[in-house]
Amino acid sequence: MTWIDVAVLAVGTFLIRLSGPLLRGRVDLSEETEEFLKRGATVVLVALVATSSVMVENEWAGWALPAGVLVGGVLAWKRLPLAVVVVAAAATTALLRLGGVD
Repeated sequence: MTWIDVAVLAVGTFLIRLSGPLLRGRVDLSEETEEFLKRGATVVLVALVATSSVMVENEWAGWALPAGVLVGGVLAWKRLPLAVVVVAAAATTALLRLGGVD
């Protein structure tokens, strides 16, 4: 990947992000479409979390990482502060690995 590629991706990303505020008042979406888009974003996020919590460099991550992600997910669901969620998830993974769980 060259610097030109990076620059093109950066400009494209910026323009896509800028289009939201610029078009917000000009484009009307139906309530069903807005709900569909919100659910689509949630599905993509869940898929990303699911794959990155069980796979590392195209290999099984072991049991410690998914356990940490599960702890973080439960604490986030309980609406604990983000710092608590992150520290608890990392601590769970670290302690399991320290204990020999791979």
